[in-house]
Amino acid sequence: MDENPGVETGIAQWSGRRFAVGAEVGADGTVYFRVWAPRRTRVEVVFESENGALPPAVPLERDEQGYFFGAAPAARAGMRYRFRLDGAAQIVPDPASRFQPEGPHGPSEIVDPKTFRWNDAAWRGVELTGQVIYEMHIGTFTLEGTWAAAQQQLAELKDLGISVIEVMPVNEFAGAFGWGYDGVDLYAPSHLYGRPDDFRRFVDHAHKLGLGVILDVVYNHLGPDGNYLKLFSANYFSQKHKTDWGEAINYHGADSAPVREFFSANAGYWIDEYHLDGLRLDATQNIYDESTPHILSEISARVRQAARGRKTIIVAENEPNDVKLVRPASAGGYGLDGLWNDDFHHSARVALTGDREAYYADYCGTPQELISAVKHGYLYQGQWYAWQKQRRGTPVRGIAPQTFINYLDNHDQICNSGFGERIHSMSHPGNFRALTALLLLAPSTPMLFMGQEFGASSRFVFFADHKPELAKLVYKGRLEFVSQFPSLATAESQARIPDPADAQTFQSCKLQLEERQSHRETYRLHRDLLKLRREDPVFRAQGAFGLDGAVLGAQALALRFFGTEESGDRLLLINLSVDADFDPAPEPLLAPPQDSEWHLLWSSQRPEYGGRGAAEPIKHVCKLPGFSALVLASSPREKSSGV
Repeated sequence: MDENPGVETGIAQWSGRRFAVGAEVGADGTVYFRVWAPRRTRVEVVFESENGALPPAVPLERDEQGYFFGAAPAARAGMRYRFRLDGAAQIVPDPASRFQPEGPHGPSEIVDPKTFRWNDAAWRGVELTGQVIYEMHIGTFTLEGTWAAAQQQLAELKDLGISVIEVMPVNEFAGAFGWGYDGVDLYAPSHLYGRPDDFRRFVDHAHKLGLGVILDVVYNHLGPDGNYLKLFSANYFSQKHKTDWGEAINYHGADSAPVREFFSANAGYWIDEYHLDGLRLDATQNIYDESTPHILSEISARVRQAARGRKTIIVAENEPNDVKLVRPASAGGYGLDGLWNDDFHHSARVALTGDREAYYADYCGTPQELISAVKHGYLYQGQWYAWQKQRRGTPVRGIAPQTFINYLDNHDQICNSGFGERIHSMSHPGNFRALTALLLLAPSTPMLFMGQEFGASSRFVFFADHKPELAKLVYKGRLEFVSQFPSLATAESQARIPDPADAQTFQSCKLQLEERQSHRETYRLHRDLLKLRREDPVFRAQGAFGLDGAVLGAQALALRFFGTEESGDRLLLINLSVDADFDPAPEPLLAPPQDSEWHLLWSSQRPEYGGRGAAEPIKHVCKLPGFSALVLASSPREKSSGV
């Protein structure tokens, strides 16, 4: 008698698989399982009971590479399962689970993505040029902390002028809250925010509104709780490299081919099954690979392939400032699209706060630094970097300005203030408005961190719900990390650092979206600047017709955006100190084009932004109000206006 009715074993590996591992529902409804477990001799699929009935276990067949596979025609989407390894009493979730409805330690659920009805067939994706990115943590963006609640806010973000949502990591992790960078189930969106189709619905609605969505993914390490990969193979992890957050991934050691497939396929999976428009790759300096092609090249290729002709964006975080990541394969690069630019942030932060502790020590926040960051992207392109006692960076020649993702706030930098202080709360209001203009009008790609657009009062600190012993270690590690800042190393400051495991720490980070109204001056500032960036032909061109800058004083600068004969030029003037007098003004960039004159196009001093008002008109640049930014546009000189 057949002990497993309805189960097929010993079959050839199903050729219709979309991905190398996981549970997939075939066209005929049969569920096919595949898992890489080379250290095991026997693997079985064990199902959860349904209505009191316990489906029989499914033994899987092993191939020469250590993959176990089999088919279960009686299984269906929605059923929950685990793997039993070598007959042990412990049963564990699928490393490539598509959903963990009870968290990383619970059963995996069979998901059939084909049942979701997409409405974005006409969507052609996004490319980096012309975008404004908005970094979002789903758990704190709304009070509810769900996909459904965040979806309700997408129209408002579109109206503001956002074009791409960058979602912080959402793969399954342990605990009731967290940033997502300690995820363990890379194919399973966290159950904390809703079901997989809720995520799909979020993306589908974003596309309906004309918004792109990219996902922050972590391919350099896995979290400390709920990670079962070593039970399947110790070779998931490198024996040669380490990271600050855990074991590095094995991309070039023994048995690395299935590991590379696991991670590169994951990159394609998000594009394919969730229609995402790209990825943001976390801490690529800790992705170690001595192979050719590099794993980042393979990830890039998988994303493009999975998009099936749609345009995609792949952005990398890379602390060493290595532009090889965005150079094309033909030039020895990895073919990514964008790079986070900490140099712009660090210089702007010093300019706004005067703080030069720790890694801010190698920045002065001068007008020349700000000009160079706008013109060249990275400030460190191979010079000595005293904080690290080594050279840092690579030359960026030939890299388009939109390649660099600039920001005044992001999740890391707000958190690293120790107490989750957003940069607007540490700045002179006028200077914050002025550098917001620099951020949003510069030719680089600007990124806002959620709530920045209305000067959110909520902080953003590190939060992670872990088991008590692990939580103590995480808190201790956090205190040690911020101690690199002398002001945060004191006993008084250390006592004020929020406990990451405290639920109130998490709750305190949730946005109060009603502040869009109560902080309407800041909201109006961002809305108007984004409209100017979007509609003005010179700013929209992102430096395509030329860009130059000049230092006007100790804390004042000018940026000249060259346009066409029809559009004229634009002049962005920034003064981070008291009123300045530029008479005489022997700086050629202040001169309007021939037979033209300057007129005021925009001012950060408008009362609707919280300013004191701006004098008009401005035809001759001779005075610059303090703590402000002005945008001048050139236009043909009227004959009666004289010289």
